[in-house]
Amino acid sequence: MSGGVDSSVAAALLVQQGYRVIGVMLRLWSEPGKEAENRCCTLEATDLARHVARLLGIPFHLIDARQPFRQTVVQYFLDGYAAGITPNPCLVCNRHIRWGLMWEHARALGADLLATGHYARLHTDEEGQVHLLRGVDERKDQSYVLSRLTAEQLRHTLLLIGGYTKGAIRQMARQFGLPVANRPDSQDLCFLGGGDYRDFLRRHAPHTVRPGPIFSVTGEHLGTHRGLAFYTIGQRKGIGIAAEQPLYVVAKDSAHNALIVGPREALGQRLLLAAEANWIIPPPTSPFHATVQIRATARPQPATISLLDSRRFRAEFDAPQRDITPGQAAAIYLGDECLGSGIITSSEPSRSEAP
Repeated sequence: MSGGVDSSVAAALLVQQGYRVIGVMLRLWSEPGKEAENRCCTLEATDLARHVARLLGIPFHLIDARQPFRQTVVQYFLDGYAAGITPNPCLVCNRHIRWGLMWEHARALGADLLATGHYARLHTDEEGQVHLLRGVDERKDQSYVLSRLTAEQLRHTLLLIGGYTKGAIRQMARQFGLPVANRPDSQDLCFLGGGDYRDFLRRHAPHTVRPGPIFSVTGEHLGTHRGLAFYTIGQRKGIGIAAEQPLYVVAKDSAHNALIVGPREALGQRLLLAAEANWIIPPPTSPFHATVQIRATARPQPATISLLDSRRFRAEFDAPQRDITPGQAAAIYLGDECLGSGIITSSEPSRSEAP
């Protein structure tokens, strides 16, 4: 429970369906002196979650996860930027904190299942294989952020709201008499507290704020960047170089602390390589056609997937993609079903286009 409308309605639906429900909330790490700014567990959010639990007649537990969250999720965020990639700490939080630490606490409380307010669906077939499906509300679908969960983690998971639209969930909250029906959705990373991630890096990983050269895609030295962590693939504004045509961030060369920029057409890449593959269901062993989603807000794009080994795969897109970003997940879909995902390590033109 988070004090938001989605998890509150999920809890209410469980009670309505006759489950014996325990409400659990995580207290996550915040910067010292800014404890009230982590939107996942502000005092207001905690009070709302506790109040909803009281209205539903279920026990409520607040679990102190500050230290493991700092060591696992925040450190992953800092290490990623130090390595020159753009990490997605929410993926790590889901797998290791929510479905790791929180599940361990839930089991200690006697729980058999873990239910959440994510907009995705689960289906278990006759052979006991669990399938992760997109939520019916395309704008709110969260199967991408669940793609790093293992099949075993999903087997003891209930997703109550994936079959509804966000509007329907807010209406249910009103019908249940919950005080969170109109609470706004959370945005951005919880531990930033609405602040700029670059300021956070300056305070906690100053070594990431290291100026270096800016090169064109042809190798011309164009200027100096402020630190690779301050730039994202596809970025146009804020590069600080005057040019006849707009320049975009094409790549980040962490080995040489160099930023590579080029014209819009230089952004198109057809190939991505991904590691740390997590397969919810076993993928085909021969190359297969699927759609690939390269970030939480991206539209899935058709591509041919080739397994390199059990932990790595290559995706070759039917058309060039602009914003393939190392550190983000590449989630693989067949229709509405998510087969799993890997963490993007690099991108390049297709072999026929490569120099």
